[in-house]
Amino acid sequence: MDAFIEWADNVVWSPYLVWLCLGAGLLFTIRAKLVQFTRIPDMIRALVRGGSSKDGISSFQALTMSLSGRVGAGNIAGVAVAIASGGPGAVMWMWIVALLGAATSFVESTLGQIFKERDPRTGEYRGGPAFYFERAYRHTWAGIPLKIYAWIFAVVSVVALGVFLPGIQTDTMSGALTSAFPALDRWMIGVFLAIVLGIIIIGGVKRIAHFTATVVPIMAIGYIIIALIVLLANASEIPAMLRLIFESAFGAHAVFGGILGYAVDQGVRRGIYSNEAGQGTGPHAAAATEVSHPAKQGLVQAFAVYIDTLIVCSATAFLILSTGMFQVETEDGLIEHASNLPDGVEAGAPYTQFALDTVFAGAGTIFVAIALTFFAFSTLVYYYYMAETNLTYAMRNVRSISVQRALLAVLQVVILIVVFYGAMGAEGRAWSIGDIGVGIMAWLNIVGILLIQQPAFKALKDYRAQMKAGKDPQFDPRTVGVRNAEFWEERADAMANGTHPDAGPQPGDGGEPAPVPVR
Repeated sequence: MDAFIEWADNVVWSPYLVWLCLGAGLLFTIRAKLVQFTRIPDMIRALVRGGSSKDGISSFQALTMSLSGRVGAGNIAGVAVAIASGGPGAVMWMWIVALLGAATSFVESTLGQIFKERDPRTGEYRGGPAFYFERAYRHTWAGIPLKIYAWIFAVVSVVALGVFLPGIQTDTMSGALTSAFPALDRWMIGVFLAIVLGIIIIGGVKRIAHFTATVVPIMAIGYIIIALIVLLANASEIPAMLRLIFESAFGAHAVFGGILGYAVDQGVRRGIYSNEAGQGTGPHAAAATEVSHPAKQGLVQAFAVYIDTLIVCSATAFLILSTGMFQVETEDGLIEHASNLPDGVEAGAPYTQFALDTVFAGAGTIFVAIALTFFAFSTLVYYYYMAETNLTYAMRNVRSISVQRALLAVLQVVILIVVFYGAMGAEGRAWSIGDIGVGIMAWLNIVGILLIQQPAFKALKDYRAQMKAGKDPQFDPRTVGVRNAEFWEERADAMANGTHPDAGPQPGDGGEPAPVPVR
């Protein structure tokens, strides 16, 4: 089994996927005219002013939902694994994939908004790659039944998010907790996680959004503050640390220059795993929001990539590198470089624990355990939401409500079993299994959005034109040549006849500006 998992991991994460992620991000950056850099004020504005409705969550709730998926074990243990396998230069490649990936996130999340729909059972907004593949392919290759691609993505996502990926979170969390609190057994943690997760996920998207909006900001801010304290205590090491990162990233460092390939591979791999740009997960939260224009939520989700990688992941990397609490081990053997780690320390969360101990003596293990618990648990909540969304899509032709409910119940039971099993220990296979799930989703999603990217750029052009005219952008897909966006067509008609809550004079229309809710 170990040999098969390793083989599958190498096949999925071949150099082709690494360069596909980087190439797609570069293409979208050029086509969007550097939108992820030039529209940062708009990102913050949409985030602060966005409101919710009975059908959709707010932009802030969607941001925290997607961050709950992005900010997880990968931000603490994953960064350490990247450094241990690819050297300090992997951090630079994580930054590069984040800067380029923000454009990819904009495109996929805008597509998620354009082609979203209402869940006939609950009335809540649903969307994601499966939804936009079906609707966009419907008019991209007329007459060719390529919506099977959407169904394949949905099924793969249910398996990846419901079975493959939760093990990383629960295994890492359980290991950290039992290390910090020896009185705890792994089975106790597994039972507790399953019970609490069950209570939250049964409550639906609104309860999930409320949970993440409360927990994610607190845990992220607290972690960053602690990391800054440690970094300031090692301020004298910052110049050498930054030089080490940049030289290693491009093969110029005397010690790490020979592992440039490892740095690129691990930086991109862990970057994609952490910030999820291109993986196809962000569009699920993006589609659930109440906004007046799809590009608004695309910008918010691009901002989420920055928060995850440039802030949270960087905090972990600086913790580890500034304190020298790392070793690099490649297939060619262990590379020592001023390592302060005790012998025999496994790559992952322990790197961060020992780094924190340099300032908070004896408290590193406990703090990392607590941080990982919040990070990883919120990720589990989001994994379930995305798995449920894709299962809802896959069974959309199932007319029996009883059968639909039974299938959703099966998904809930399966993910709770996986959570419990993962907490019992995955014997080192969790990261490889998770990589396989992430990689397959990234392959399907990036290839797909490269083929159907045009609607996202039409929406961006429309958004820019309305902003230039001083309006609060409102979206009518028919005016920009986007078809099969039925939700937005209905909304535009409601705006025109005055039956939509946001209907009213808009700034720039020539009349007296009316206070319009910016959603």
